[in-house]
Amino acid sequence: MTGQATFWRGDTPLVLASGSATRLQLLEAAGLPVEVIKPDVDERLIEAEFLAMGGPPAGVAAALAEAKALSVSPAHPGRVVLSADQMLICEGRPFHKPEDAAGAEHQIAMLAGRKHELTSAFALALDGRIVGSGASSAELTMRSLTADYIRHYVALAGAAATTSVGGYQLEGLGIHLFETIEGDHSTILGLPMLSLLAVLRNLDLAA
Repeated sequence: MTGQATFWRGDTPLVLASGSATRLQLLEAAGLPVEVIKPDVDERLIEAEFLAMGGPPAGVAAALAEAKALSVSPAHPGRVVLSADQMLICEGRPFHKPEDAAGAEHQIAMLAGRKHELTSAFALALDGRIVGSGASSAELTMRSLTADYIRHYVALAGAAATTSVGGYQLEGLGIHLFETIEGDHSTILGLPMLSLLAVLRNLDLAA
């Protein structure tokens, strides 16, 4: 990749250990060459073990990011592997991706009229070890919403309502649900780009 019109300094593309289309778009928009290789890990098991050891709920995102990066790295020696994850906490309760439309409606109803925190974390692995990491948080306050409004939103959002934690996508129709948003946009989308780029520069992988 050296010599091309890019900010990337690595000799091979960054490996993204994530199936998130949004994370891929964020990286590509920043001019970083990316190869996607989805990790094969049991996220809920990793989360349960982390919490059982006394880890804070907000730290689950970092634990998952590290586990996913390390699961992919050994099979790709010499390659930099990036993984990321996100945790939503509302009044001390963690939220995950809803399984279906009914689950999305239920989650949004629980978040409506309340403030919640989104923590996005990333980890970089090389040859089976973590070489960089970071995390960032944002606070979002959802409007008070009626059951009919929530049902209408989920119907309009379709499958997208089940692809992100909390049942909404801020970059799409989910913006209609919010009253105030405090935090970096890329953090809310699931990959804190400013923190990531700073770490890549420290590793001499980005200009």
